[in-house]
Amino acid sequence: MDVQGTVAAGWEPVRDAFLRNFAQRGERGAAVAVHRDGEQVVDLWAGAKDVDGTEPWTADTAQVVRSATKGVAAAVPLLLHQRGLLDLDAPVAAYWPEFKAAGKEAVTVRQLLAHRAGVPVLDRPLTLAEAVDLETASRAIAAQAPVWEPGTAHGYHAHTFSWLLSGLVHRVTGRTIGRWVAEEITAPLGLDLWIGLPEAQAHRVGRLGPVEEVEPPGSGALKLRPKRSVTEAYQDPASLTRRAFGVIDPNPDENDPVYRAAELPGSAGVATARALSRFYAATLGPVDGAERLFTPDTLALARTEQSAGADRVLLVGTRFGLGHMLHGPASPLLGPSSYGHPGRGGSLGFADPDAGVAFGYVTNGMRRTVTADPRAQALVRAVGSVVRGAV
Repeated sequence: MDVQGTVAAGWEPVRDAFLRNFAQRGERGAAVAVHRDGEQVVDLWAGAKDVDGTEPWTADTAQVVRSATKGVAAAVPLLLHQRGLLDLDAPVAAYWPEFKAAGKEAVTVRQLLAHRAGVPVLDRPLTLAEAVDLETASRAIAAQAPVWEPGTAHGYHAHTFSWLLSGLVHRVTGRTIGRWVAEEITAPLGLDLWIGLPEAQAHRVGRLGPVEEVEPPGSGALKLRPKRSVTEAYQDPASLTRRAFGVIDPNPDENDPVYRAAELPGSAGVATARALSRFYAATLGPVDGAERLFTPDTLALARTEQSAGADRVLLVGTRFGLGHMLHGPASPLLGPSSYGHPGRGGSLGFADPDAGVAFGYVTNGMRRTVTADPRAQALVRAVGSVVRGAV
């Protein structure tokens, strides 16, 4: 495999792990990037642009990153709070009056962001046309009754997070979340990252598809065989798990231009690995002259646990901050201070304030993993080995 890009001296273990993903884990096309203390130290890509093609992955190839989009989108309410425009402990209905319907009048912004609002499902799934229409989807989620008493438990709002966050941001700012991210985050930082892919950039995006799940013996990867209860939940049409992942029916084709152009901040963002890493680096401090995104107080908020323990949707122990997933057994990041978000099937972005590290990984080869893809985990372990060796 011909790996392209650059690696700073001392960071060669990340390149080695990236190469092994192709040789041993069935990788088809991927990229990885790492920043340390605001400086890019890893920027690598290899393989095919399309999972089922031969055109090479290039320096500017981007991919749909699924729920890794949530980590970028979660910065929006944090920045609105930082600017004094959003009270985390106010009821969502204070900004979005329609949301108080069906027993949700006391749901706070904090609970919404921490997957505690109790609306991971819709009684009637949306078509793709309905899902990508902000007003239609906002009305549906505002009218939905919670399936548990809000604030008393947490469960991953896999798709409904898109409409919860979009509805809130639109009513606070008057802008769609995709536009807000483009104007306030990606343009100032120069990121190849979109929540709502412009047609002019569509040629850069590769095709996603399933890949064979291969794992070399003794690799140190997280054990991927799910508990029987988890497997059964994904198979049971009545379970919260199946319903949460099935709120768009039929399941959308993520290679469909309509889906990629949709402003779905929970699932449909498009990015390069370089952009994910640079975004998270900017939450920690200045990057190449660009101002940092988060103040120290906001950075502390980003890494603070809001939900932990048994997840009513994923049926494993998860940890969430204010929209970000936090380091834990189900989703290992670099260490206890890490915050970010994986994308189901592969992609991952996160920051680790204690190590001063930011990380981005994107792939076109989708595995069945939800929170801890073995290829991403192998790269994270390599980053950890470099960081520990430098201490």
